[in-house]
Amino acid sequence: MRSKIVSIAGILFGLIIGWYVFPYALYRDNTQPLQFSHMAHTGEKGGMACEDCHSTNDNGRFQGIPAIAKCAECHSSPIGETENEKRLVENYITPNKEIPWLVYSRQPDNAYFSHAPHVKLGELKCEECHGPQGSSEFIKTHQTNRISGYSRDIWGANISGISSNSWVGMKMSKCVRCHGDNGRRDGCIECHK
Repeated sequence: MRSKIVSIAGILFGLIIGWYVFPYALYRDNTQPLQFSHMAHTGEKGGMACEDCHSTNDNGRFQGIPAIAKCAECHSSPIGETENEKRLVENYITPNKEIPWLVYSRQPDNAYFSHAPHVKLGELKCEECHGPQGSSEFIKTHQTNRISGYSRDIWGANISGISSNSWVGMKMSKCVRCHGDNGRRDGCIECHK
């Protein structure tokens, strides 16, 4: 009986370490160069759509994080009194220097992902994969995997990879499931070039 209790306690201890302690050792918190409010840009004050900044170019390639020239269209001088606004103008817009954002969705080098067929042909809305970013007041802390160098967002906040929200995590299993649900039977070479 005692060995059974010790075994169960050992298993529970291992699960607690694996689920709650290991992520603190595996991931390092990094602060973005500026704090950014999607809500200020897309809410009632801003009124912008995702595509106003995160657009595709003429050949259908997704532009990703907008260039500083896009920010400069509205922020050539500080709008408001916040420290972030002043830093944006002084450190990036005035010297025409790109903001070194830490990317949450950078895929592994062996994976190729194009937004164009998903947004244009598949007619997916940004929120289906990226969640309610347009309503966020602050950008979250970027967590980097100390071993791989990739963002925690690739796997998802839960170390098991299980989530109730479709936009959490960017693992291949989600791509395969979504393609299967939508009748797409693409080969490996489509994403692994």
